[in-house]
Amino acid sequence: MPMIAVVIPAHNEARRLGRCLKAMAAAVALARQAGQQVEVLVVLDRCRDASAAVAKRFGVHTLAVEAGSVGMARRLGAALMLDRGARWLACTDADSQVPSHWLLWQLACTAEVVCGTVHIEHWQPWQRAALRKLYRSGYQACEGHRHIHGANLGVCARAYERVGGFQPLAAHEDVQLVRDLEASGAQIVWTAKHSVATSSRGDSRAREGFGDFLGGLQVRLDG
Repeated sequence: MPMIAVVIPAHNEARRLGRCLKAMAAAVALARQAGQQVEVLVVLDRCRDASAAVAKRFGVHTLAVEAGSVGMARRLGAALMLDRGARWLACTDADSQVPSHWLLWQLACTAEVVCGTVHIEHWQPWQRAALRKLYRSGYQACEGHRHIHGANLGVCARAYERVGGFQPLAAHEDVQLVRDLEASGAQIVWTAKHSVATSSRGDSRAREGFGDFLGGLQVRLDG
């Protein structure tokens, strides 16, 4: 049976990866109960901490690479899972937690691409109310939004391969993939119905990623 493949890049994420995989285990269990075959891959990119041990504890697949960029890590992980027979690629991040219905909802959208939203459940103590308000004022947590997050993205194998997959970029590889898919005429659903909880961390792993975006908002407030 063709499978759903979950690809999670990780760079020294031992502190947060356990929460990610615990949430993922619930989503995988629900999908398997519905008759789906699901495999989870953590791409360990230049990890020098205990990320591999955390992944092993949850019994997921791992791929150790020296990619040096989140785009290449996602690309290598996707390639491995496509070789294993994946028909659907579900992408998230090691500092994020998906809801239990996440995988089933992506499939239920019956689209080639599903772009979901994210939300922050736990703000850092130093991230004051003004920052939270500014962030929320510019975020469209609704159907038809146009946000693109590698933490909440799904794509069918055919559409992914048609555009050449993730590009080996240091940042915005998720945006580039979706733009390429749009240009190819792929059917895309933009939904807020399966929002993923993500980190408000200040120590961003990817330059120009979500953490840097929040930092930029803080600079606007401080300026």
